Amino acid sequence: MASLSLSSPPSLSSSFHNASTRLNLRTPTSLKLRTRSSPLSVKAITLTQDDLKKLAADKAVEYVKSGMVLGLGTGSTAAFVVSKLGELLKSGELTNIIGVPTSKRTEEQARSLNIPLSVLDHNPRLDLAIDGADEVDPYLNLVKGRGGALLREKMVEAASENFVVVVDDTKLVSGLGGSGLAMPVEVVQFCWKYNLIRLQELFKEEGVDAKLRVDESGKPYVTDNSNYIVDLYFKTPIRDANAAGTEISALEGVVEHGLFLNMATSVIIAGKTGVEVKDK
Repeated sequence: MASLSLSSPPSLSSSFHNASTRLNLRTPTSLKLRTRSSPLSVKAITLTQDDLKKLAADKAVEYVKSGMVLGLGTGSTAAFVVSKLGELLKSGELTNIIGVPTSKRTEEQARSLNIPLSVLDHNPRLDLAIDGADEVDPYLNLVKGRGGALLREKMVEAASENFVVVVDDTKLVSGLGGSGLAMPVEVVQFCWKYNLIRLQELFKEEGVDAKLRVDESGKPYVTDNSNYIVDLYFKTPIRDANAAGTEISALEGVVEHGLFLNMATSVIIAGKTGVEVKDK
């Protein structure tokens, strides 16, 4: 692959949110984002989706400094980040890194690369979390959790001073739910069908299909936390994601939802023409 000339990330300490702040359930209407682009200087090259994910992941790792405590995301894009961190630790370019994984499979990958690991119990404040996303709207709000790790992802990323999201440009939407793909809601196993029906009714006017997630054998998919997932398929983008998140969370038996609102501090987007960084 041709070499890229990418700009270095800005200082983390000045441009990111404080992890102690809870989710702000009101989408800003006049949010001003800073955008930086790094065009590719290559000719007639065809990039696959995995190529784009790796480009974004490599850019995100530039934010990592020796001595940091890092939230390690889950999913195909996050796996490229973890792999790169393992390479840099092995070469000695990074030292004294501690990772806090957001799933069992990320934990397994990190251990295989000899990345030192911890948990929120021992490291309740993280310097930086890096993860992928399933959807990104113009305000840098996200849908996450199609990989099934939404609860642990949200816990770790909410505890992080800085949250950098890495995606390819197919994940960009005008409004959350706009891709027509799943917006996950983690629910307890007890009376899951009762909550599936309530979630369906909650968005009756908008139009949504609620389905229990199943695994390859057709059995209910069980999360790392021994819960089920109800996937919501919206027919149109969610009109008010903040209100939707509040209403979903108010249902007894709902553990967490996949709307990550006002959490991302930077989003790195890889496209056919280069890498773009959007900062809050």
